[in-house]
Amino acid sequence: MLVTTNTGAISGVDGLVVRVEVDVSSGLQAFRVVGLPDAVVREAHVRVRAALSNSGFGTLEGAVTVNLAPADVRKQGSAFDLAVALGLVAATGQAPPDKLEEVLCLGELALDGSVHAVRGVLPAVSAAAKKGIRRVIVAKDNGAEAGLVGSVAVHTVSSLRAAVDLVSSEWPISRPPSTKKRVDRRAEIYLDLAEVKGQRLPKRALEIAAAGGHNLLMTGPPGAGKSLLANRLPWLLPPLDFDHAVEVTKIHSVAGLLKDGGLVSAPPFRAPHHSISSAAMVGGGIGPVPGEVSLAHRGVLFLDELPEFIRPALEALRQPLEDGTAQIRRVARMATFPARFTLVAAMNPCPCGYLGAETRPCRCTPAMIDRYRARISGPLMDRIDLRVPVRALSPEELLAPPSGEGSRAVRERILRGREAQAKRFRRGRAKLNAFMTPRQIARYCSVDDVAHVVLREAIERFHLSARAFHRVLKVARTIADLAGRDAIEPMHLQEALVYRTGVGPSQGCG
Repeated sequence: MLVTTNTGAISGVDGLVVRVEVDVSSGLQAFRVVGLPDAVVREAHVRVRAALSNSGFGTLEGAVTVNLAPADVRKQGSAFDLAVALGLVAATGQAPPDKLEEVLCLGELALDGSVHAVRGVLPAVSAAAKKGIRRVIVAKDNGAEAGLVGSVAVHTVSSLRAAVDLVSSEWPISRPPSTKKRVDRRAEIYLDLAEVKGQRLPKRALEIAAAGGHNLLMTGPPGAGKSLLANRLPWLLPPLDFDHAVEVTKIHSVAGLLKDGGLVSAPPFRAPHHSISSAAMVGGGIGPVPGEVSLAHRGVLFLDELPEFIRPALEALRQPLEDGTAQIRRVARMATFPARFTLVAAMNPCPCGYLGAETRPCRCTPAMIDRYRARISGPLMDRIDLRVPVRALSPEELLAPPSGEGSRAVRERILRGREAQAKRFRRGRAKLNAFMTPRQIARYCSVDDVAHVVLREAIERFHLSARAFHRVLKVARTIADLAGRDAIEPMHLQEALVYRTGVGPSQGCG
């Protein structure tokens, strides 16, 4: 008897509906799975046989053939177990087969018949909804995640027996609770910018980076406060809108990081260790699965001790920083992951860390300093918009009580700057100034004659590349937005050049 049902697969961060055809016929006992299954899918027959037997559905006899269509797409993971088992129950006459054709089944089976959660449920259910499938059956731990797709009825089960009882009766009307739960993945402890003593210039650069999505590099001796500043960035960022939250949640679901099933509402903040490989940075593996650049999508990727990262991992950042995607190529396929993030990095000025510091002398030779700085290539450095020194505090500054604006006050300005950008880019794909196209730069970053002279002198003196020229204009546009100005003024351009070149207007830039 032939029975058809549906399950889901993942391609990059997109879902794909897979038709499961189960045929049971007389003959020698066999269990074949076709349709480009990987090792985990081929092993499903062991889990399914044991689950059927231990759930009271008897022992499989005869020849079983399972076809996963489309056959030219590789199938990976254990999410197919539940659909295969339900198809077998129906093919052996123990459940009605007609209802299985209108439902999507996702779940891994244990040997005792219990149904476990799987990754990638949200993109798979989204794909099913686009195909017109209006019901899904998932494990209880995946119920909230599947419920984020409002156009489908979600049914949760804890065992194969419960799933069979579900399809053998009338469909219930109830849906799982908390399907629209929004999850803030920031740390529970609130980190206030006012707790950081001094560091006026780095705080200002952090505000600009948060407002416009600009890449930031902080350079200073150990203990100066670089990590302290970066760790307060999540509390400066506004929450994600619904569309971006769904986009980020899909990535975390595919990566298997969506433990509570809620919608990720806060921009991600990822801080990988400097021993990370290039595959873990941009994505890879057999899957492949998203890397850190994709897990930081619509958020921040913080790289502490930047020169300590291996060169291939740093060079792999160049494409995502430029076009907002990470492409993983394999022999038979290519996966594209979204990777539109803000890079925030920190480094010491030299190997010992104390070049230019007043607290202790530097013991590095010029050759050692050159080799240390050469670990970061010119093309990667050219993609960093804001470069600020973070100096060691004096004893008086360390002993003084914290002062300055708190995160809430700074966040209000950032929100106003983001509102100006949302109004400006309401019809375009770019949502932040850092991601403007050359055409948008020409339209929204025009300058007057005075600012034009300042910019020309900076290009000639500092030999700015075309990319650097555009990035200076983008930063100036963000500074003008923070100030509530419609046009870029000379003072905004001068401040942007300070962050790019380290030279202020009094030193020859206008």
